[in-house]
Amino acid sequence: HLAKIYALHWSSDSRSLVSASQDGKLIVWDAYTTNKTHAIPLRSSWVMTCAYAPSGNHVASGGLDNVCSIYHLNTRDGSIRVSQELPGHDGYLSCCRFLDDTSMLTSSGDMTCALWDITTGQMSTVFAGHSSDVMSLSFPSGSAKYFASASCDANAKLWDIRSGRCCQTFEGHDNDINAVEFFPNGNAFATGSDDATCRLFDIRAGQDIISYSRDIITCGITSVYFSKSGRLLFAGYDDFNCNIWDAMKGDRVGVLSGHDNRVSCLGVTGDGRALSTGSWDSLVKLWN
Repeated sequence: HLAKIYALHWSSDSRSLVSASQDGKLIVWDAYTTNKTHAIPLRSSWVMTCAYAPSGNHVASGGLDNVCSIYHLNTRDGSIRVSQELPGHDGYLSCCRFLDDTSMLTSSGDMTCALWDITTGQMSTVFAGHSSDVMSLSFPSGSAKYFASASCDANAKLWDIRSGRCCQTFEGHDNDINAVEFFPNGNAFATGSDDATCRLFDIRAGQDIISYSRDIITCGITSVYFSKSGRLLFAGYDDFNCNIWDAMKGDRVGVLSGHDNRVSCLGVTGDGRALSTGSWDSLVKLWN
């Protein structure tokens, strides 16, 4: 990449990942060889999110163009072009995630999330209730019944996908929440905020049960992700570092430093063997 990286997402085979940069490119990488398998030029370079479909057949991206664009990777002639566009949000697209090849969840600066039918390109459900920009969403692996959203209103919400209703609202942060990620068992989720803390919210308790912070950490968190077992919480920070927290004890157990600018995104492979970090220094780094 030639400019700031804003997002990355692993494929379900734990080998490929897609990264999005404001150089106007969506790049699909083979993590085993570190070769690029696809470099997709974007219509709008102001990209904020990208996603890999569970099937491996599609990737998606979106940003300040307010549109989620979906690309089919396995075309007969090898050329990659937009296979579907999902216009309908009135604000920037902050996060997109495939439920499967035919349905997509998005979050937006218009204070809503949306469920889309990819086949028709239509918005099928709108999830409204936040009072500021929604920055991130996450749903448990293997379940498409509910999802969590994180917003600049400093709240996280849990939504029922089928009914479109908000089931729970989680308070505790003092500033914008930039990231949310489910715990592997689906009963809790972590958040990262501009208040310099990460928190673990338990769905059954209806509140945060652990806060991850140190007095010397004063900058915001851009991204969070759990290890496969859930024992470790990885968090990307504005101070160029990725901190590793013991998810159960709340202690910091490590720091990954190697980027020269803000760590904007991170992700762990499905098999749990590697962590990737993306940064405004234009690099994606893999850690084992």
